[in-house]
Amino acid sequence: MIRVVLVDDQALMRAGFRALLDAEDGIEVVGEGADGAEGVAVVRDTVPDVALIDVQMPVMTGIEATRRIVAEPRLAAVRVVILTNYGHDEYVFDALRAGASGFLLKDTEPADLLHGIEVVARGEALLSPSVTRSLIGEFVSRPPDRTSAPGLETLTRREREVTALVARGLTNEEIAAHMVISPFTAKTHVSRAMTKLGARDRAQLVVFAYESGLVAARSVDL
Repeated sequence: MIRVVLVDDQALMRAGFRALLDAEDGIEVVGEGADGAEGVAVVRDTVPDVALIDVQMPVMTGIEATRRIVAEPRLAAVRVVILTNYGHDEYVFDALRAGASGFLLKDTEPADLLHGIEVVARGEALLSPSVTRSLIGEFVSRPPDRTSAPGLETLTRREREVTALVARGLTNEEIAAHMVISPFTAKTHVSRAMTKLGARDRAQLVVFAYESGLVAARSVDL
């Protein structure tokens, strides 16, 4: 059973998501919050598998709520998915930097929402290549700040390569095909890179790749 918390200041939006999720076998909504502060409190009380959090809310933003959830060791297993109204939302990259595992558009198809929750619950990052690469390419076009992304020197050449491919939205299978290695080997390289960098998931590898300059925004096909 995947346990989910919903955090959105729009009651109608929460009700719609709850009705969809409650009707699905294997998913249980264990709490709701009407703003970021309430969301953090509910997550602390329930310790869900996944927290769906709106990016813009009163009292406390979704970004700050994400940052506080991620900062608590007791909540290390909680995966945050940011909800946004727009595919090109400048706040989303900040949310990824704060520790979110990905994001979903509020008008996403029900099947995609359910799939996204399952993906994140498995510990993977919810990074759609078609949307994420475009978003990051637009909002991370500033020069890299290597001082804010230490750890590049700890990665092997192979680990740097797979990290760059993760940042372009490739799956382990696609990385394996690109590098002509087995999917297991690709997964191993990704896992080692995450361990060395202290990354919670693949989303954090994307942030690192851009902040360190390992991948330049202009190199991404938009």
